[in-house]
Amino acid sequence: MPALPDRRSPSIRRRRLSRELRKLRDESGHTAEEVWRALEWSQGKLSRIEQGDWRRPNPRDVRDLLDFYNIQDEAKRETLIVLARESRERGWWETSEFADLFSSSLAGFEAEASSIYTFQPLVLPGLLQTPAYAREVIRRSMVRDPIEIGRRVEFRMNRQKILEHPDPPRLWAIIDEGTLHRPFGTLTEYEEQLQKLIDTGDSDHVTVQVIPFEAGLHPGLTYAFALMDYELDPSVVYIELGRNALYLEKPEDLQDHSLRFQYLQGAALDKDATLDWLTRRLRKLK
Repeated sequence: MPALPDRRSPSIRRRRLSRELRKLRDESGHTAEEVWRALEWSQGKLSRIEQGDWRRPNPRDVRDLLDFYNIQDEAKRETLIVLARESRERGWWETSEFADLFSSSLAGFEAEASSIYTFQPLVLPGLLQTPAYAREVIRRSMVRDPIEIGRRVEFRMNRQKILEHPDPPRLWAIIDEGTLHRPFGTLTEYEEQLQKLIDTGDSDHVTVQVIPFEAGLHPGLTYAFALMDYELDPSVVYIELGRNALYLEKPEDLQDHSLRFQYLQGAALDKDATLDWLTRRLRKLK
């Protein structure tokens, strides 16, 4: 596996291709039924294509749709067919080594994000966990097989490599103070995790904020979420549900979580104050 995974994401390209094909059908004035009947497809096939529920888009199917919609612009046709080919590629998270670990596409959505805004009230963000912390979190999630735990830890550490990329996403992580008081592992492992958070202070593209207990109740106490922005695609909200996840794309959901994150930013210590808070806590443990 490469040290720095490619930041192009087949997941995002499939999403973009589906959106463009649905837009072309709307512009052509055809109903979904007219399309799948004319192309002699099953009703479900077109629905899966337009909803992004396809793993390996077939360029031939894309050509058939472009022909049916009478798209003559050669540049546009080539762009969409290339997009279909790129969508068939497999991201590192879809390889045989990791493909069976998660049914969600979080790594794919992270890979091409320009910004990731995440709030965690219970555990530290996966992109900022040490191997020891990740191992303990995974073990406490009722995974007992040491080999399986090891694979999941490796998967999480590989997700973090996007932050080492020459063109990394902007990560803004807000953490509730209670998360940092919850003990785990050995004292040395706990100290290493705090130091990893402190080390983000030297980064231009990673910001960590802690919401102190003194802030009282706040809008993030109900659940964790991540809001991911893209340069060429609509934003998406990710909400983890065990081995599954919700991906919210409606404008009202994006607006709600953007506003929620802004409130959390206001309730949290700023970056410098957070680094001071973390440093003091680490010194108390020495």
